[in-house]
Amino acid sequence: MHRLLPISLLAALLTAPAAAHAAAGDRVLSDERTESRWANVNDARPIRSAPDVAAKRVARLRYQTEDGLPEVYLALRARSVGETEWVQVRVPGRPNGRTGWVEREALGPLHVVTTRFVVDRGRLRATLYEHGKRIWRSRIGVGAPGTPTPRGRFYIRQRLRNLAGNPLYGPWAFGTSAYSVLSDWPGGGVGIHGTDQPELLPGRVARLHPRAEREDRPAGAPDADRHTGAHSRLDPPILAAPRRRGSPP
Repeated sequence: MHRLLPISLLAALLTAPAAAHAAAGDRVLSDERTESRWANVNDARPIRSAPDVAAKRVARLRYQTEDGLPEVYLALRARSVGETEWVQVRVPGRPNGRTGWVEREALGPLHVVTTRFVVDRGRLRATLYEHGKRIWRSRIGVGAPGTPTPRGRFYIRQRLRNLAGNPLYGPWAFGTSAYSVLSDWPGGGVGIHGTDQPELLPGRVARLHPRAEREDRPAGAPDADRHTGAHSRLDPPILAAPRRRGSPP
């Protein structure tokens, strides 16, 4: 059964630029490290390059993901222009890394998450943080050189159970805001999932999606869900670290 992921996941690379510094008078909504905010869509309005109805359109808000689940937008900061409040959001889709502005009333209530998930492509390791403290770590597999896992700041938009009925993906799969032309995820998106083939890890596997060992979890954790989405509001913030100098691509 497909369900919206109940935790907010932000994926970010150490080398990827953070959101632009807030201008005077802006209100920071997400620091993308210890506290982030997200919202669903009330009205599918245009996403603008600046907080102005006359600014260039970057994209358009959408109600659903490619899998038919409620779409999620990460809210970076808010700015009042005249009588209108605008919110800067991260935009899922190609090209990766886009941001834009929407009127606040186009979004639903803002929800807060305090987790971040870090994917280190060089060390082939994933780490989950809550309130800035490490609470979980696992060896992972990432995309092979011919199908590289994209770098950048992303977030988790959905949680899918028993993806395609294939145990290769583990019991849960997480759809992120990252996209690639080389992907078997719907619409070219990039996901995070477990695996029933732990011998592949750590390593660079054929597909794009980071995968973690289902059995590799903190002592006392009753199941994988505890640290892959079931205990938070939306998605835990993820940070994907760059390769170390001299490591293979």
